Amino acid sequence: MRIRYTYSRRQKLMANAKESLPRLLEIEGCLGACIVDSNSGMTLAAAGGTAVDLEVAAAGNTEVVRAKRKTMKALNLSDSIEDMLITLGKHYHLIRPLASNDALFIYLVLDKAKSNLAMSRHQLRQIEKDLIVS
Repeated sequence: MRIRYTYSRRQKLMANAKESLPRLLEIEGCLGACIVDSNSGMTLAAAGGTAVDLEVAAAGNTEVVRAKRKTMKALNLSDSIEDMLITLGKHYHLIRPLASNDALFIYLVLDKAKSNLAMSRHQLRQIEKDLIVS
């Protein structure tokens, strides 16, 4: 008798997302990271986040992503969002929708004093490219 394990699409995505988190945390100055479903605001995977409650941030940033998309539609902009940057006194907050599935986004919190924003954006872009969503 053969036992066959089947994984739902969501389980595969969550497994792949969890594998990507250690790479996100390696970005210099990273305080926390998560991968979020912008349809529900639910966090699929998260790591770090001692400076920020990632669950609350995921839900709030879902609204930011939705508002930006709504504004782009109202302006008839036929472009896609590469990433969004929110600059605070001590942190950078990066939001990057996945090119392979724009319903999902990566949210990254960086310590402003310890990070290089240009390098962080470059590394985030590379990690996003490697994140497989099937």
